[in-house]
Amino acid sequence: MGLFYMFSLALTIGMVILTLKYFAGPDVPKYVFFTVAYTWFCSLSIIVLVPADIWTTIHGDYSGEISFLWSLSYWSTFLLTWAVVPTIQGYEDAGDFSVKARLKTSLHGNLVFYLSIGLVGLVGLILLVIFHTDWSGNIMGFAMACSNTFGLVTGAFLLGFGLSEIPRSLWINADWNTRQKVLSHIVAKMAVKLDNAHQEFSNAIVMTQATSKQMPKRDPLKPYMNVIDNMLLQMLKEDPSFKPQGGRLGENDLDYDTDEKSMAALRRYLKRSQEEYYRYRSEYIKFVLEALELEDTIKNFESRKNTGWKYVSCFRPERTGRLAGFLDTMEFVWRCILKKQLEKSLSVTLGCMSVAILLAEATILPSGVDLSLFSLLIRALSRKEMLVQLAAFIPLMYMFVCTYYSLFKMGMLMFYSLTPRQTSSVNLLMICSMVARYAPPISYNFLNLIHLDRGAKTIFEQRMGNIDDAVPFFGNGFNKIYPLIMVIYTLLIAGNFFNRIIDLNIFKFLRDEAEDMDGFDPSGVIILQTERSLLQKGHKVAEHVFPLARSFSNSIDVESTHKTSLEQREDITEATHNKNNGKQRLTGDEDEVIQSDKSKIFESRKYVALREKVNEEEVGIDYSTNDTPTLQRIASRWESMKSGISSLRPNRFLPLTTTQDHHYLGGNNNGVVSQFSSGSLDEIFEKLKHPSS
Repeated sequence: MGLFYMFSLALTIGMVILTLKYFAGPDVPKYVFFTVAYTWFCSLSIIVLVPADIWTTIHGDYSGEISFLWSLSYWSTFLLTWAVVPTIQGYEDAGDFSVKARLKTSLHGNLVFYLSIGLVGLVGLILLVIFHTDWSGNIMGFAMACSNTFGLVTGAFLLGFGLSEIPRSLWINADWNTRQKVLSHIVAKMAVKLDNAHQEFSNAIVMTQATSKQMPKRDPLKPYMNVIDNMLLQMLKEDPSFKPQGGRLGENDLDYDTDEKSMAALRRYLKRSQEEYYRYRSEYIKFVLEALELEDTIKNFESRKNTGWKYVSCFRPERTGRLAGFLDTMEFVWRCILKKQLEKSLSVTLGCMSVAILLAEATILPSGVDLSLFSLLIRALSRKEMLVQLAAFIPLMYMFVCTYYSLFKMGMLMFYSLTPRQTSSVNLLMICSMVARYAPPISYNFLNLIHLDRGAKTIFEQRMGNIDDAVPFFGNGFNKIYPLIMVIYTLLIAGNFFNRIIDLNIFKFLRDEAEDMDGFDPSGVIILQTERSLLQKGHKVAEHVFPLARSFSNSIDVESTHKTSLEQREDITEATHNKNNGKQRLTGDEDEVIQSDKSKIFESRKYVALREKVNEEEVGIDYSTNDTPTLQRIASRWESMKSGISSLRPNRFLPLTTTQDHHYLGGNNNGVVSQFSSGSLDEIFEKLKHPSS
C-alpha cells in the first residue's frame, strides 16, 4: 500500500502543478496559485483514497489513517469551496483601491449570496421536518448527504454527457477532413470574438484616458485616477504590439468620476477588457496553429513518397544538424501515422469503458443482479492489493475526467473559461471551486457501482450518509433511481437525439457542432490562408486578424457594431450613476450577465453576417460559364475582396481634446474618417505617458 500511496501522491502533485502552470495567466498572484493548487490537490486526493478505502474494507482492516485522511480531504474541500475560495474570488474581482475596500466588497457579495441560499435551505429544512419525522443515522451523515445531493444529481448528468462525448470527440477528431471543417468554423468564430474583444479593450482605453483628461488636478478622486493611469501604462508596456482601434465614447462614458465606487467600476472594466482580449487572442492563436499544422500533416501524408517520409513544415524553419533527418522522419511517423491510430484506439477503449460504466449504473436498481464489471473484477482480484487498487483507480479517474470535461465545456459557454496561459484569477478560482464541489459526489457514485461482499460499506460511505435520507420525497430507492435516469440521458446523447431538437436553445451548442461538420467555412479558410502567408513572411499569428475579420461584414454589420457597443457601455455606466438621479444601481453580477448576454448576441449576429457575406461573394461568381477563364474569375474575386477591405470605414479613436469634439461624431462620417489619422493613436500614447492637468 505504501508504494501505491507514493506513486499516486507524486502523480497527483505533478498533475496539479503542471495543469495549473499551463492554464494560469501571467498576472495570477501567488496566493491565488497556491489556493487553487491546494484545492485541486484535496479534490484529486480523493481518487487515491477511494481505492485504499475499498481495499481496507474488503479485508476488514479499518485503518484510522484512512478515516483521518477522509476527514482532512473532505472538510478541506468543503471549507475551500464555500468560504475561502469565494472570498478570494470576490476580492480578486473587485476594482476597489485598498485591501480593506476589496475585502469588504467581496464579503458583502458573498453574504448576499449565502443569505439567499440560507432562505432556500430553511424552507427545505422545514419540509424535511414535516415529511420526515423518523430520523435515522447520525446528524453529521445526514448533513453531508444534504450538502452533496446537488452534486450527486447534477454530477450524474455531467458524467453522462462526458461518457458519450469524449469517445465521440476523439473518433471525430481523428478524421482529418472532419477536423479541418470544424477548425475552419472555429477560426472564423474566434476571429469575430477577438475583433470584438479588441474593440472593447480599445473602448476601455479611450474611456480611461478621457476620464483622466477631464478630471482636475486637485480633484479628490485624482489619486484613484492615477492608480488607473499607472495600470493602463503598465498594460501598454507589457504588450507594445497592441494597437488600439475603434475606440468610441458613448453618451454616459464620462460618468466614471462621480465617486470612489464609479472609479472602482472603471478600473474593473479596464481590467476585464484586457483579460478578455488576451484570452480570445490565446484561443485564436491555438486554433489557427492547430489548423495550419493539420493542413501540413495532410500535405505531408499525401506527398510522403516525394519527401522521403520526412515531415516538412511550411511555416517553421527547417531543422539542421546530424539528427535533423531522423527527427523529421520521427515527426512524420508520429503526426501522419501513429497519432491518428492512437486517437482511434483510445476512442474505442474509452467507449468500451463508458459502456461498462453505463451497464453498472443501469443495474444498480435490481437488488439480486450484479452486472458491474468493476465489481466483478475487484472480487476476482480481492487477494492482490495493487491490482485491486488499480481496478478501482482507473475507472474512477475516467469518471472524474468525464465529469470535469462536461463541467468545463458547459461552463465555458456561460460562466467561465479555461484558456492556456491566459486564465485569470477569477476564472481559476471559480473553476477550482466547481472541481472541489463535485469530487465527493463522483466518488460516492463510483462506490455505488462496487458491490462488496456481505454488503460492507467503506469509511467514506459511512461518513457521506445515505442520499435517501436527504431526499425522502422520492422514496427510499432514490440513490438507485437517479443513475438510471443518467443512463437514459446518456443514450439519448449518444443517439444524437438532442441534435434533432433544434428549436430548444439549451441544446444550441450541439446544433452548432453539427453545423460545423457540414462543410468548410469560407471565411475561416480565407483567414487561415492569410495567416499562413503572413507567417511565411515573418509575421506573428493574430497581427492582422482585425481588418480581415471586419472586411467580411463591413457593409452589413458596421452600424450594428457601433450601436451594440454603445448600448453595452451605457449599461455598464448606468451602475455608476448616483442615487440622486433616481436610477437603480446595478450589482456586479447583474452587470456581468447583461454584458455577457449582449456580447453573445452580437458575436452570433456578426458571425452569421460574416458567413452570409462570403457565401454571397461565392454565389455571385458563375462557375458554370465557360466564357470567362479560370484565372480571370480568381482575379475578379480577389479584386472584390480587396475593394471590400479598402472600403471599410475605419474606426479610430476620438481626439481627446474638449467635450464639444465628441458631438462631432453625430455629423458626416466622411469628415470623421478624414480627421481620424494614424497620428491620433500616437497622440493618445503620448498623452498616456505624459498626462497633463
